[in-house]
Amino acid sequence: MTAPYRDHDTQDAPSAALAGGVFPTYRWLCAPAGLATRRQLAARGLRPGRQPVQGQILWRFGARYGPRVAYLYRIDLAEPKRPATARQLAALAEAMRVRRTCPECGTDVGYCLPRRWTACLDCRPPDHFHDDTDYQDTAPAHTGAAA
Repeated sequence: MTAPYRDHDTQDAPSAALAGGVFPTYRWLCAPAGLATRRQLAARGLRPGRQPVQGQILWRFGARYGPRVAYLYRIDLAEPKRPATARQLAALAEAMRVRRTCPECGTDVGYCLPRRWTACLDCRPPDHFHDDTDYQDTAPAHTGAAA
């Protein structure tokens, strides 16, 4: 089993209290076997179910965002993911179709239109594209003469 998180000053990282209990904190890539995050469970077709959090991974994301945390769950207690119903799949397909449809010409363009665009690339007016003057080379021309 991997040792819990130890910081550079050798003080224990803060352990989170959950329903009166405390669970261990591990470094990035140091979680013991048998524990997984929600995304790792989802990749295996599992979900945490109603089990409590068994541990956490704590890492620094940057000074601007502060520390990040990922909760760990036991793999052996995880339950299979519930399959989507036919109505859910139909609603998702319809939502994706709407995102791919140009509001100007009404055609399915084959890619999701960003919200900031008001139309597909074929319908957008030319003033939405970059002007060549924005990208002119500002460096002095090389004359080839040695200084």
